[in-house]
Amino acid sequence: MQYPEPIAKLIDSYMKLPGIGEKSATRLAFFTIDMEEEDVKNFSQSLLAAKRDLRYCSVCGNITENDPCIICADKGRDQSKIIVVEQPKDVMSLERMREYHGLYHVLHGVLSPMEGKGPEDINIASLLRRLQHNSAVSEVIIATNATPEGEATAMYISRLIRPADIKVTRLAHGLAVGSDIEYADEMTLFKAIEGRQEI
Repeated sequence: MQYPEPIAKLIDSYMKLPGIGEKSATRLAFFTIDMEEEDVKNFSQSLLAAKRDLRYCSVCGNITENDPCIICADKGRDQSKIIVVEQPKDVMSLERMREYHGLYHVLHGVLSPMEGKGPEDINIASLLRRLQHNSAVSEVIIATNATPEGEATAMYISRLIRPADIKVTRLAHGLAVGSDIEYADEMTLFKAIEGRQEI
């Protein structure tokens, strides 16, 4: 038996989300149908607002409502350090720790020859421009995930930055190999930053 078209379309829409298969999408679709109409309107307005009102910071690449983002605009932050992360959600994870007060740079991915992602496909060029125009930066902390792609990206970036006489460090492996920063607790992240090493 086929679902009515509106349900089938809703299931297809949910299946476009990462990690959502047909069974989960079907459950979500029927849950949505059972929601109050006002809740569905608010949900759809939140989706539209997030898509319409958010942009990437022209300085660091983080997701923001205003350009530059609140972190880049904060002159009280330590201008001598930049943590390089893979995704905007990694910035949120590190900020929850409340121990790091420097700046960020978001790559929006990692080098992955298998997926056809080279240096031009991630936000590396703007990092290099940023370092050229900001003599206050004395350390770049590479906080890509502890995956083969994350490690390759870290090594590639370190080789590009090292000639500029800027210290390049890597988060200590207090993070489990193969894990994502997004899922690490605050103490693990704190220890990882504390134990970073030059590469």
